[in-house]
Amino acid sequence: MPSMTTNGAGATAFSHDEDGKQSLAETTPRTRVVHTTCSLDCPDSCGVLATIDLGTNRVVRIAGDPAHPVTRGFLCGKVTRYLDRVYSPDRLLYPMRRRAGVAKGSLKPGEEHLAFERISWDEALDTIAARLQQISDTHGPESILPYSYAGTIGQLGYGSMDRRFFHRLGASQLDRTICASAGTAAFNSVYGVRVGPEPQSFAHAKLILAWGANLHGNSIHLWPFVEQARRNGARLVVIDPYQTKTARLADQHIAIRPGTDTALAMGMMHVILRDGLEDRDYIRDCTHGFGALRDRVMTADYAPEQVAITTGIDAEVIVALARAYATTKPAVIRVNYGIQRTDNGGTAARAVGMLPLMTGAWKHHGGGVMLSTSNAFGFNSAKLQMPELMRASPLGRDARTLNMSQLGEALTQVDDPAVHALFVYNSNPAAVAPNQSAVLRGMRRDDLFTVVHDCFFTDTADHADIVLPSPSFLEQDDVQGAYGHYFAQLSLRAMEPMGESRSNVRLFGQLAQRMGFPEPCFRETEEDLLAQALDTQHPWHQGITLEALKQQPMIALTLPRNDRGEFLPFADATWFRTPSGRGEFYSASLQQQGLDPLPAYAPTPERNDATQPLRMLARKADHWMNSTFANIPQHRNMEQARIGLGTLEIHPDDAAERNIAQDDTVAVANDRGSLNLTASLTHRVPRGTVAATLGWNKLAADGNGVNVLTSERLTDLGGGATFYATNVEVRLHTTATTPTSSDPVEAALA
Repeated sequence: MPSMTTNGAGATAFSHDEDGKQSLAETTPRTRVVHTTCSLDCPDSCGVLATIDLGTNRVVRIAGDPAHPVTRGFLCGKVTRYLDRVYSPDRLLYPMRRRAGVAKGSLKPGEEHLAFERISWDEALDTIAARLQQISDTHGPESILPYSYAGTIGQLGYGSMDRRFFHRLGASQLDRTICASAGTAAFNSVYGVRVGPEPQSFAHAKLILAWGANLHGNSIHLWPFVEQARRNGARLVVIDPYQTKTARLADQHIAIRPGTDTALAMGMMHVILRDGLEDRDYIRDCTHGFGALRDRVMTADYAPEQVAITTGIDAEVIVALARAYATTKPAVIRVNYGIQRTDNGGTAARAVGMLPLMTGAWKHHGGGVMLSTSNAFGFNSAKLQMPELMRASPLGRDARTLNMSQLGEALTQVDDPAVHALFVYNSNPAAVAPNQSAVLRGMRRDDLFTVVHDCFFTDTADHADIVLPSPSFLEQDDVQGAYGHYFAQLSLRAMEPMGESRSNVRLFGQLAQRMGFPEPCFRETEEDLLAQALDTQHPWHQGITLEALKQQPMIALTLPRNDRGEFLPFADATWFRTPSGRGEFYSASLQQQGLDPLPAYAPTPERNDATQPLRMLARKADHWMNSTFANIPQHRNMEQARIGLGTLEIHPDDAAERNIAQDDTVAVANDRGSLNLTASLTHRVPRGTVAATLGWNKLAADGNGVNVLTSERLTDLGGGATFYATNVEVRLHTTATTPTSSDPVEAALA
């Protein structure tokens, strides 16, 4: 496959990877450009061009691929500086083992190597295989728990050889719920499939609702299409408790009270039906259960005046928003996963997802709702992951499943059997998992054997027995789709892995052979797995083969289009994959599960707790991806310039009630824990709400992260995490050492 090269004078030439021969030029190439794909957990899946210096074999530049129709040649601020991460002096380069006598726990940044000693890969694999076998023999294979998420969203890196390994081992299965499961379950209940409008179609919208969607922070490549629509007269309305950059740039920011999105969506439905603005033909032809929904929303509970009390939004604003949404054509909603991270979060996503069914917004190019496009891709995950291998394990059956959003409980309370081995990759649960105190208490157990595969000494790696070096996306081959557009991409290795880093495919394939698993699938190469991922009969994958991607590393899905070339999902009833074959306002399948078949607003359990009156948003920082980049100085500097590191954003009125001034050190606490932060008085948060960002614990001043405050309660649908349903109290930090109250919140604040 040819790759573009340039000579020292900047002239373009081409050389072939297979034999290094030149064509089209006689000059000696000094650089080579490889198309790769950003595999970070972001909807945009950017096409990336990596420039390699052939003299040093180093990547010297990365840039967006201008040929990509959605990401269009620019990268976000995080990935623009990705080489700072790749070539960081803190990269983990070799397998390491905890030194004898060194207790598990947080390590001082820069001194982690004092707690570990370098070992070879052979020794690491032999040790891991022997320990896992011993644990399986003693406690049963389900006492081994893999823990991973979307540190990479490439098909091979996210779930292939690793799943095969743990299936064959008989390890507990992991329910990967920490980000998207509630929204996934919600949209599946309404539509039966998760697709949405093309991002390019947003340019045709006349009204865009960014509902819990910070486009500048989490979907920056949608922004140019939004701006194109605005130049053509569209309005952008942001519904978000927090004044994000997107909200500041919008035509209107509606600062909703956290966790009340269901009430607002149903209040909008109330106004639409009251004023006769629904699309009756679409409702008749394409939906199910409208009468039952109408009976519910046309009650006093969802009248604008009551919804105003619940949401903190003026009734007049609710009415105007509902009328504008119903009468503007096309109208589109970009909803993100933030609205689902409360106890009632699945219902919130259901309610918002129903709005275009009520107005028929799907009939118009540029209308509808986008949560995720991931269901459009038909990669052969069953062939990659081979769940049938569980039948060949010592269990001879499917293993139990543990919820990743309840890791603290899994490590400290689960028995029959208890978890005795934890294998972490593609994630940093010591920082990102809720109820951090329980998680860390479990990770500090002497009888827990922990392996961590990562690029850095994360908070999780500090608790490991064995640490293994992993590659960045520039150092491995993969193939991936997206959850914000409709292009499949081949991601080619741009450089050799740093140090002794090994990919998930290589690591788990070699470990399986150390364990004596005889199946040939554990000897398959990345090339084999790439071909298997693309071995699909999905009609939208026509022509997307490994051979085709090697010639053109970015190929659009073959989406069904009308005679004008428009992709209009759910424009008619043939699109729905629900039991009724229609868009479901009323879900009999949810009713069969003992759940409410209709959406209904319910406050979260902590909302009315007088000892914890402030709702805390445990936000993601704008300049890192979850906890990725949180340790990179350049990214930390950008976040420091934005709001400051270790900051609690609090409304001036809430601060005044507590005698808190700007830059005071404050204690933020609830009945799960406490942390110390620096107060920033701001109107970016509404009264009654405070905000702090996720980061690495050991880089915080007091060694605690925001998840010391979050709970392991699960969402109503999908078993997801409830990060944004966290209430706290805030007080001036004191140096008192003896609590004077038996109340856990008061004791934490003392």
